[in-house]
Amino acid sequence: MPGPSTPAAEERAEEVLPDGPGRRPRLIRDLSLSAVLAGVVAVVVSYSGPLVIVLAAARAGHLDAAQTDSWIWAVSIGSGLTCIALSLRTRMPVITAWSTPGAALLVTSIGSYAYDEVIGAFVVSGAVIALIGLTGIFGRLMRLVPGAVVSAMLAGILFSFGTGVFTALEGTPVIAGSVLVAYLLGRRWLPRYAVLVALVVGVLCSAAASRLHVRLDHVGLVQPVFTTPAFSVASLVGIAVPLTLATLASQNAPGVAVLSASGYRPDDRLLVGSTGLVSAALAPFGSHAVNLAAITAAICTGPEAHRDPRRRYVAGVACGAVYLLVGAFGSTLVAFFAGLPKELVAALAGVALFGALAAGLTGAVREDKDREAALITFLATASGVTLFGIGSAFWGLVLGVAAHVALNGRLRRGAVPSPADRPTRRPVS
Repeated sequence: MPGPSTPAAEERAEEVLPDGPGRRPRLIRDLSLSAVLAGVVAVVVSYSGPLVIVLAAARAGHLDAAQTDSWIWAVSIGSGLTCIALSLRTRMPVITAWSTPGAALLVTSIGSYAYDEVIGAFVVSGAVIALIGLTGIFGRLMRLVPGAVVSAMLAGILFSFGTGVFTALEGTPVIAGSVLVAYLLGRRWLPRYAVLVALVVGVLCSAAASRLHVRLDHVGLVQPVFTTPAFSVASLVGIAVPLTLATLASQNAPGVAVLSASGYRPDDRLLVGSTGLVSAALAPFGSHAVNLAAITAAICTGPEAHRDPRRRYVAGVACGAVYLLVGAFGSTLVAFFAGLPKELVAALAGVALFGALAAGLTGAVREDKDREAALITFLATASGVTLFGIGSAFWGLVLGVAAHVALNGRLRRGAVPSPADRPTRRPVS
């Protein structure tokens, strides 16, 4: 009698049984409600928070309604396409989004330039990011970062979301409290669906408290607006350079680190290069930057998405599909997400990130010799400090690496291996 199958045996079996007429496509075989829900929650968090900064930048640039809708369409479609394509290509939960630090920079600078020059700066920024990614420069730098520092940075990024569950209790104890209690009960009795239980209970309590203000008015597809790029030295220096640095340091670096801290081996050339190319291609329609996500990625890379890491890529596909749906309808569906209570979104995001936060803290303190450097990284990242337009995640990495070198005298191999380091698998006869 054959013995029980092991994860390794199951993985080999999947490799030697390709999709065909008598076999369901792999995506359908790997489909799970928990992974799909993780992707949906990631989208809810994205549109309920970071998109507000994009809308503020559009107002600062005096964009009309059509241009604003086109901007939302471009970043949403770009994020959706890259989520789906990269997740299917790599079988990892690759979550992409628009550059929140980049949008924050634009709030104070976009109004100083003609809109076609702003678009030209977006094109150049995307092309430069693609070049840096495809040449491997970005990956070589990331591989110098010690694993404990990467884990500490992840924990620092997620720290405010974890505490957000409890700060939300102050404003609406019923809504936030119901989400927390429902999540804990779900973890006890239905661990794979704990976030779903928390979402359903939170929405019901919000409705009972008359805090749901979602509505769908004037539903219609977005008509993207193409703007011919113009190039000027002033816009390249004032927008393209800081946007490129902010996107690479504050978004792509943490994005690669989140995947690595979750046990994956991301191909930095493929991921950063692809998002840069998509950014450049969609820039004439308003996209300022599409990049790897960190916070929403952590929702999809942890065990809450699926207990089997090989099946979590479904969360990336689901996230991308919802991005495409929202992007197609632009501000109409964005208004729907904006109607959700902020306390509900904060509590839901917090409980969905508990597992990733715990994993980051565990990895940060695993080895004695790395703990002080990891602590510095965690505190610097969690502080939220922004210097020269670059967020705290980057400065946490820099200070953590500097502390590691000062305490240990040298850098050891980091937590982001190159694709060439992946173990080769022998064919099964």
